[in-house]
Amino acid sequence: MVGIYPANAVGDDIEVYEDEARGTKKCTFFSLRQQAEKDTEEPYMALSDFVAPKETGVQDYLGMFVVSAGFGLDEVTAEYKAANDDYSYIMAEALADRLAEAFAEVLHEKLRKEDWGYSKEENFSTEDLLKVKYQGIRPAPGYPSQPDHTEKTTMWDLMNVKEEIGVELTESLAMLPAASVSGLVFGGKCSQYFTVGKITDDQ
Repeated sequence: MVGIYPANAVGDDIEVYEDEARGTKKCTFFSLRQQAEKDTEEPYMALSDFVAPKETGVQDYLGMFVVSAGFGLDEVTAEYKAANDDYSYIMAEALADRLAEAFAEVLHEKLRKEDWGYSKEENFSTEDLLKVKYQGIRPAPGYPSQPDHTEKTTMWDLMNVKEEIGVELTESLAMLPAASVSGLVFGGKCSQYFTVGKITDDQ
């Protein structure tokens, strides 16, 4: 599933609004800014940098998605395990993981070209797609640009993920089925992947 919501940055936070009027805040995503000292003049980035600041009056958006290829996998692997077929159950799990990642890539391309449509003329080869030459990023909670897994709970509540497609979060915020992928989507030309790095006490 995909969601595209009116949003603007307020400091290091990203406010998501109820509707295009942007008068009522629906939820807030909290991004983390790089803190480790750099030897270069590179900026200290946070994901909120890739959404237009509220004070500019620019109406920006934040996308998000959840996909899964894991429904029914437990039943399949249970049969392999019962037959002591370790190879087949490991391959089944690996295949489901790869399918989920591929699904996320296809969905992100469709979002860029159609649903959000900020890159309608995009026409990259598979090699260019693998090199992330397209506009925008889709960082996942728990990964270097967004190391805080708790942002998943905001995504799940906002999109009603469990109710709509059946993907759940465990107490430790892992996704069930495990062969699932989720992330936020930023469409700005300046968007890029980065590593937050060491998180300091004040964060």
